[in-house]
Amino acid sequence: MNDKKRLNSYEDLPLVLDVADIQRIMGISRASAYELVHAPGFPAFRRGRLIKVSKIAFFEWMAKGSETVPGSDK
Repeated sequence: MNDKKRLNSYEDLPLVLDVADIQRIMGISRASAYELVHAPGFPAFRRGRLIKVSKIAFFEWMAKGSETVPGSDK
């Protein structure tokens, strides 16, 4: 997804998200997005060095109200 593209709706998102998409959706830094995708329980999958997240799995994870967001324990 283009870094400058504005996210207007769920339908605008690709079926498979990358770290930059997660960063934009959540409004967090790049470092926090990488910390998040490596957190236990986060629905990321890896293919070599690529980290991807199913759009459906990501929003289901968010709906659960997971507390694995980096820095949330402060």
